[in-house]
Amino acid sequence: MRDIDIDPYEHTPRDAVVTANDYCDGLHFARHSHQRGQFAYAACGVITVFTDQGNWVVPPQRAIWVPAHAPHEMHMHGPVTMLNSYIHPIASTRLGLPAHCQVFGVSALLRQLLISAMDVPALYAEDQRDGYLMNLLLHEIAAMQPLSLNAPLPSEPRLAQACSQLLEQPSLAVGIDDMCRQVAMSRRTFTRLFREQTGISFVEWRQQACLLMAVVRLGNGEPVTRVATDLGYSSPSAFTGVFRRVLGQAPSRYFAQHSPA
Repeated sequence: MRDIDIDPYEHTPRDAVVTANDYCDGLHFARHSHQRGQFAYAACGVITVFTDQGNWVVPPQRAIWVPAHAPHEMHMHGPVTMLNSYIHPIASTRLGLPAHCQVFGVSALLRQLLISAMDVPALYAEDQRDGYLMNLLLHEIAAMQPLSLNAPLPSEPRLAQACSQLLEQPSLAVGIDDMCRQVAMSRRTFTRLFREQTGISFVEWRQQACLLMAVVRLGNGEPVTRVATDLGYSSPSAFTGVFRRVLGQAPSRYFAQHSPA
């Protein structure tokens, strides 16, 4: 694993630089890191991010923050247009951006700022319009609301392996007792360790894992009913309620609205 140099921007004496790239379905960036923090906005398509600490999914018109030097992999699902804001570590600390990966909502204002920032030169004048625009961009990024679109991995090896396997084929049908048998732990030890190492209960984690898979599959055009059934939801409406609570819209409406033109 190595830092990827985004020369000539990595060492540019400015707090942030914004780039835009189009990626094809299935493109995979192997494990790497950046010298700057990366605020990756999915204008269209779905992005999945993998780290030693867990998995994240970025739906269309949402973004993920990856801190400087954080090792990660990225996968593209569907044609993806990604707008990246590479932020100097000193600026990210000043703004209070987290020291861990986090998916964020993106306001209408931030979307427009990102689009405008694409035309700002790397060595923009900090005391003129371009500098004010980039400063507002950074403060708007820092004001975004976090979204629960990740499944943290526990550090205990047996738990980590079992959770990684469940992430590949998540289902609400997999219960605590199933996991206890798989990792050879008592229910009491399993529940205690799981909450200590992930910060949430297994039931909450399982729902997160199912939602991450659902976002990827729905982004690939699969019907809501099939996805909800495969993931073990009692009905499509039960799944829709969970999806709406996290992303603010029913899945059919959300993906229709954010599909590429």
